[in-house]
Amino acid sequence: MRTTSRGLIAALALTPLLAGCFAQSDSGGGAGSDNGTGGRLRVALAVPPVQALSPYSNDATVLSKLSVAEGLTGLSKDGTAVPALAKSWKQQNPTTWTFELREAKFQDGTEVTAESVVNALDHANAAETKPRVLSDVTLTAKADDADTVTLTTKTADPVLPLRLASPALAVLSAKAYGKDGAVSPVGTGTGAFQITRLNGKTKAALSRYDGYWGGKAKASGIDVTWIADGTARANALRGGDVDIAEWIPTAQAKLLEADTRHEVPSVRTDSLVLNTGGGLFADAALRAAARAAVDGSALVDSVFGGYADPAQGLFGPAVPWAAEDRVEVTGRAEAATAAQVKSKTKGKTLRLATYTNRAELPEAASVLQQQLEKAGFTVKQDVREYTQMESDLLAGKYDALVFSRVTLLDTGDAVAYLASDYMSDGVYNIAGLKDAAVDKAVKAAAGEGDTEQRRKKIMEAEAEILRTDAVVPLVHEQVVQGIATDVEGVLLDPRERSLVDIDTQLK
Repeated sequence: MRTTSRGLIAALALTPLLAGCFAQSDSGGGAGSDNGTGGRLRVALAVPPVQALSPYSNDATVLSKLSVAEGLTGLSKDGTAVPALAKSWKQQNPTTWTFELREAKFQDGTEVTAESVVNALDHANAAETKPRVLSDVTLTAKADDADTVTLTTKTADPVLPLRLASPALAVLSAKAYGKDGAVSPVGTGTGAFQITRLNGKTKAALSRYDGYWGGKAKASGIDVTWIADGTARANALRGGDVDIAEWIPTAQAKLLEADTRHEVPSVRTDSLVLNTGGGLFADAALRAAARAAVDGSALVDSVFGGYADPAQGLFGPAVPWAAEDRVEVTGRAEAATAAQVKSKTKGKTLRLATYTNRAELPEAASVLQQQLEKAGFTVKQDVREYTQMESDLLAGKYDALVFSRVTLLDTGDAVAYLASDYMSDGVYNIAGLKDAAVDKAVKAAAGEGDTEQRRKKIMEAEAEILRTDAVVPLVHEQVVQGIATDVEGVLLDPRERSLVDIDTQLK
């Protein structure tokens, strides 16, 4: 629901994506500047854009990794909400919060106002594919005056400030939003760097935005190359073609010079997600058979070269409170024997999917294929880039997916992940799970305001999810980031949503 009346016409203007030849020295002009002592950073990212860097897709994290766009709040290292475009906030009652905005400008020169915040949140609410972070909340925004926004939720949302830190809720200027629902962050963010050129799914150029409220970035700009192949990313770093290469495959990590290899404890868990909505794994006994057959610990050394821990659940060592409150789990269904699996499947093939953007996953899929075949399944793999298969995954066209998921990516609060991925109406419910006990448990966690009790209820919800055998956790990853020795100030973030900020520069 829109509660402001001005700026509607402006909100319908869309900034076109810039085209043409990519050049490392292209500054793009505008409010940004390349005249600085820090030089331009060359960054290799792993997952090519799905929707032209729309914040309503998995591209959203690129906007935060490169300090292009911000929301009302950010996340501290310990996972608490900190000021971003909002300098302060206050909870008026269980469903109402008031946010005071700081003085800031968009990269197109327009002012950040309460109306622009309302406009951005309204578009997020109305998006054809709603951001995952909004999957379990109904959010209404109202501009009280030029720099005060009141947000209300249909039910109590104790962690609303954390939710607003999601990269998917970045506040962009009015011209970012088009009539057709497209959203362009090119020159419309508020961060330290502005996108000046986006060449499809291969390259982008960013310039320092000198009007950034948080101070002037030390680097003059960023040249981004998307390299889906992990070995190629590592080679680009070794060859001096890039300064920063994210997600170095574990097989390549030890080939890097030690002072360019940086290990990050990660909230990323790799799992086997089973499609409960149709196909073979609509049968609970077959899901239980898959769970019994799969041994994630076999992947730790053979696939991940020791850069991983055997999975204990959905949340690993980088979420220290999880182990304290973990609930012992017994699956609801009895696992089918190998003979029963062959009888139940009747020669049907288990369609096992994974993607190439993380080099370890195809190898992990091959190990899991062998384990599943010993349990009586006939398995066929489908391995492609993630961008080529996301729509099929969400449409339930596979039986199983070897999946790498940052569990605290969206908000820093685990409830948003559980709601989007495992609730009946979850917008990222690849498992197709529709389970009343799971829905009840996640909702109970969502409504809990006390931090300690919320964590206990999160772990109770984890247990309910695992009892369905819709997901089989495999390993908790350690991420390896490649950074050249002449670069300083790179952010090593366990949540993988920050990489470059105002202090990142060439020495």
